Amino acid sequence: MLPQNLGSETNIKLPFFFILFSLIALVISQILLLVHGYMLVDGSFRIPAIWSSAHLLVLGWALMVAMGSMYQLVPVAFLTKIWNKKFGFIQFFITAIGISTFAGMLYWAPQKALIPGILTLLGILMFLLQMFMTLRKQAKPNILTAFVGTALVCLLFTIFMGITLVYCLRTGVGAEYYQAIFKSHLLMGVTGWFTLLIFGFSYKMVPMFSLSHGFPMVQARYVYGFYVAGLVVTIISFFIDSSIFIKIGFMLMFLGFSIFSWHISIIIKKRLKKKLDKPFIFALSAIGFANILHLAAFALLWGNHFGTLFGPLVYTYLLLWIVLSIVGYLYKIVPFLWWTYKYSKEIGKQSVPSLKEMMNEKIVGPLFSLFIGAVLTIFCALVFKTAILFNVGQFVLSIVFIIVAISILSVIKK
Repeated sequence: MLPQNLGSETNIKLPFFFILFSLIALVISQILLLVHGYMLVDGSFRIPAIWSSAHLLVLGWALMVAMGSMYQLVPVAFLTKIWNKKFGFIQFFITAIGISTFAGMLYWAPQKALIPGILTLLGILMFLLQMFMTLRKQAKPNILTAFVGTALVCLLFTIFMGITLVYCLRTGVGAEYYQAIFKSHLLMGVTGWFTLLIFGFSYKMVPMFSLSHGFPMVQARYVYGFYVAGLVVTIISFFIDSSIFIKIGFMLMFLGFSIFSWHISIIIKKRLKKKLDKPFIFALSAIGFANILHLAAFALLWGNHFGTLFGPLVYTYLLLWIVLSIVGYLYKIVPFLWWTYKYSKEIGKQSVPSLKEMMNEKIVGPLFSLFIGAVLTIFCALVFKTAILFNVGQFVLSIVFIIVAISILSVIKK
């Protein structure tokens, strides 16, 4: 599981810095939602408190944990060293400061968020340079390279669109394209960057966590082709305001995701490991949730309720696909990283804890079930505009995330 390549290991402190920051951002984002949730229930999504919470969740949590994971997984998946590890630490601090101040400005004074946004952009550009210089050393690019490389392009596009939105708010320039830019920013950030990245690394982690062998990979090409084509067509539809194009785009993305779900099921059937670990099972369940949400989004385009359900669908997609996938994988990755760092050289010299003892998996089933239940409760609250239901769901979700953060960090004490 996650074998290390001689000489290519990343300094364990680097991914853990990213993960620690991301956990703090995750908890704060949920507390902000708990305090200002009544605005979401009223259908108000584009307000400073919600902007701040959303960017803490997407940038502070998901982006930072993805960056940290890539610093560890890219050398394993692509058999190449990280280009410059010292550069990685500098990039972390710049990005962390940028995201913190950007989220703060979105909350207190959105019109002043341009400079913190540029600092965030600088940190992300540094990360993109790090990954580009690392991936270009790969001896033989493959389909995983295509997924991860395209995800990085989507990330760059997302950030530039975000900075453009702030510029539009501040100057009024390009106001006629504001809606198209906003939709493109959201699409590229959620379904472009994160989904393509999860696709790519799932093709590495699913076989490792299930001990699968002898499975075909030709389906991955169709996943990539359909999904990327869907992203491109959908962005075009935003700028030309074409209902036909957006339906075609959503259909292509749904087909791409469906092929991915089918392909992962093929890989799982080829496993040698009979009993899958609980965190991994929940990470796999996120694929099913996302597939259903892709279908729901496509189906709603043919009715009159897409605008009403758009916000709840995006929220649910973020939580039940992106966050559930990341948390499920983190429960597997973090214990292994810390165990390897602290005990791998002590085997045979003294008694060391087993990998199973690094994380209390007994809480995973109830905790993740509560998470799913809370997200579905909040979805219903947003759809039916029920404040009490939202407050109950968000309170439970906030408690769950605090427990998740504590349980992941507790590994360091082992």
